[in-house]
Amino acid sequence: MNTVTAMKNSTTIAIGGFDGMHIGHQKLFEVLGDDGCIVVIETGYANLTPKKERENFTHLPIMYLDLDDIRHLNGKEFVDFLKDEFPKLKKIVVGYDFHFGKNRKYSFNDLKDIFDGEVDVIDEVTLDGDSVHSHKIRAKLGIGDIKGANIFLGHNYTIKGKLEKGQGIGKKELFATINISACGYLIPKEGVYATLTRVDDEEHYHPSVSFVGHRVSTDGSFAIESHILDGEILCKERAAISFVSFIRENKKFDTLLELKKAIKKDIDIASSELRLLEL
Repeated sequence: MNTVTAMKNSTTIAIGGFDGMHIGHQKLFEVLGDDGCIVVIETGYANLTPKKERENFTHLPIMYLDLDDIRHLNGKEFVDFLKDEFPKLKKIVVGYDFHFGKNRKYSFNDLKDIFDGEVDVIDEVTLDGDSVHSHKIRAKLGIGDIKGANIFLGHNYTIKGKLEKGQGIGKKELFATINISACGYLIPKEGVYATLTRVDDEEHYHPSVSFVGHRVSTDGSFAIESHILDGEILCKERAAISFVSFIRENKKFDTLLELKKAIKKDIDIASSELRLLEL
């Protein structure tokens, strides 16, 4: 079913920014039912699941609204807009911190007063007493807390990008890598990670060790590169890197030999870390 048809038939919608499609967001989606639809309000800040990457984390259809196109609407105008888009609308699902309308003036309490159907407000989702929010996931990625970010997400944080040419010294003097440019994604803290990498149209991920950051030991340029652990894999166009754990900080080495020894150690650590996932 395409999105237009789904909108015409949907009786229930969930509204929000939904960047990350994390476990808190999934709580909203769980109550939608088979005829539900997700309404994403694009604020311009989505960098965990930019653009249509959200569609990889739900089977439900998604309608995208640009905030600039609706920010001028008052509460009633916004609800009327939704009813026009979803003529069979009976229930709206939002989070406890949802605000809408001009200057974010209206809360879910106003929505209950304005909308003549049911409004289902999902309580705050917490893990070990810590509330789950996209901004907290971004903060965790910024300090290299990949495992913490992944727990909040409910999936491994993944970035995708087009293949780009590397320095040319990896295969010759170090280890062969796949280099990508990942536009629109939040890039985790600079350093080395145990990862899983998928190339082109392959369905499965390969165990890998990846580097994100400036090549301070060579030319100083920024890179996102991944070394496949189970053999050299030919990548033709694009790759996806799924982050599992943080191994070490980005560090400057005086010689390529020292760098190669460090990478070899990174490979051993990543291999052990990823092997545990298979047990």
